[in-house]
Amino acid sequence: MIDQKNPDELEESIELFFFAYRAFTSRPDRMLEQLGLGRVHHRILHFVSRNPQLAVNTLLGILGVSKQALNAPLRQLIAMKLVAVELAEHDRRVKQLSLTEAGRQLERQLTGTQMKHLAATFAAAGPQAERGWRAVMRAIPEKS
Repeated sequence: MIDQKNPDELEESIELFFFAYRAFTSRPDRMLEQLGLGRVHHRILHFVSRNPQLAVNTLLGILGVSKQALNAPLRQLIAMKLVAVELAEHDRRVKQLSLTEAGRQLERQLTGTQMKHLAATFAAAGPQAERGWRAVMRAIPEKS
């Protein structure tokens, strides 16, 4: 267990987190770069994929960004016909997002590389380490 009063161990944890995230995102980032897209586009694709008919305002909350920050990348995904927008039947003022078939294929490729990465890592580390990792990942947003 990390001694939280030992800054060296905490600094090492920060570095490990940084390098792990860089490794986790590197392959999808390269794939996105070839399309002129970035990590924010992947986040949009990911959450729209997991939440069909996602309202734009809900996506803003999930991503924790402003309308201005979301506007340009979302418009780009719509223009590339990766994301479709329709008005909600219950309230015509609500714009709902879904992935097109091309968007679903791209999202599966991007997330698929990350799923393989995590699956191999979890297999090597074992189920107890995986449960510990999940506990840490759930706790991080709660402590911010």
